[in-house]
Amino acid sequence: MSGTGKKIVDVAFKASRTIDWDGMAKLLVTEEARKEFATLRRAFDEVNSTLQTKFSQEPEPIDWEYYRRGIGSRLVDMYKEAYESISVPKYVDTVTPQYKPKFDALLVELKEAEEKSLKESERLEKEIVEVQELKKKISTMTANEYFEKHPELKKKFDDEIRNDYWGY
Repeated sequence: MSGTGKKIVDVAFKASRTIDWDGMAKLLVTEEARKEFATLRRAFDEVNSTLQTKFSQEPEPIDWEYYRRGIGSRLVDMYKEAYESISVPKYVDTVTPQYKPKFDALLVELKEAEEKSLKESERLEKEIVEVQELKKKISTMTANEYFEKHPELKKKFDDEIRNDYWGY
């Protein structure tokens, strides 16, 4: 197998081991998202399987003697010489070095956004708990009890009353 083909197969194999498909599937909420995810996983598995089978095998060597017996040595020697003169250039990756810094910067940005999102999620969870508690108590709560929890509203209402602004 060529070096490049083997590298592709190795990368695909490592990627398939590191992907937490079940963990990602648990995060999906809608049925449509689950269907799309299943389609993505099937496509990934198909490509990975193709890479494992097609590119992981060395090509079978050509049996030149078999062809010499059937066709004739002169024509086969000409083809053999042409076949052996073919040189497949090695792939040199010039793209990855260009995009690696950009990708790393995006990863840093992603981590920051993730942390920010987690903090916001935590804040919203607390707010949900507060609203649920308020919902339970609201029918028996006095205005003073409500204003104790929300002093900014008390100040706003007091200012409006003091300034004789009744919302008209």
